[in-house]
Amino acid sequence: MTSDSRTQAGTLYIVATPIGNLSDLTVRAQQVLASVDVIACEDTRHTSKLLQHLGLHKPLLSVHEHNERDRIEQVAQLLRKGQSMALVSDAGTPLISDPGYPLVQGLRQLGLPVTPIPGVSAIITALSAAGLPTDRFTFEGFLPHKAGSKREKLEAQAQEPRTLVYYEAKHRILETLQMMAEVFGAERPACVARELTKTFETFYHGTLPEILAQISADDDQQKGEFVVMIAGNPNPVPSSEVDSGKLFRLLLAELPPKKAAAVIAELTGENKKELYQKALEIQGKA
Repeated sequence: MTSDSRTQAGTLYIVATPIGNLSDLTVRAQQVLASVDVIACEDTRHTSKLLQHLGLHKPLLSVHEHNERDRIEQVAQLLRKGQSMALVSDAGTPLISDPGYPLVQGLRQLGLPVTPIPGVSAIITALSAAGLPTDRFTFEGFLPHKAGSKREKLEAQAQEPRTLVYYEAKHRILETLQMMAEVFGAERPACVARELTKTFETFYHGTLPEILAQISADDDQQKGEFVVMIAGNPNPVPSSEVDSGKLFRLLLAELPPKKAAAVIAELTGENKKELYQKALEIQGKA
């Protein structure tokens, strides 16, 4: 029997790291980072700072959204040689709106060990203090950057009865909150968390327009990283009912306003003249 055949495969540990306050790193996570042979990370510069804080020196392997599929075989070979590895993202739990899914999926398919080391996640951290229903929620990550695609995504979620959770960047937060207020309505309860676990951690509560006004009033409040949480629709419209607004936008991409209005009128029984005016309004906004 060769030495290779006797070698037990190493483990890839999925290690959650702090989202701001370095004291939030668990004892187990620190022990794993100290014990592994290699650390795969989203940004080697960022992870180097964390390791420096911990007094650790480890070989680093960059694994990010542009190269993670190419890293699968390389990581697999290291694990087969018996080396252990940790996967970390820049902050929080890897794979949650961060790289790592193709790598973990690939290693699972190869039958190699993958073990989670739980810790901080911005989603759970924000929800725990939001004051919104947490018995059922859906995480939607980052919305599309383009306004049209973003509005379409939000409209598809407007009837969702569960609490909605999003991540948003500082340079888009005002535009996104404005669009959310338009799509979900001015009375929908919401909460926005900014700079979680950091020195200037802030929670904004109220309706979407109220929160938008709070953040708009101070440029400093528009800095940092945001988690946007919106209460679900308490009276969702059955999916069997026609969403004329969404249907209009789809038809207007192919038909003139008068024809689109005629098709909607045939489907819904609504007044054709009123629908024609609505079509012109939608086309004007587009």
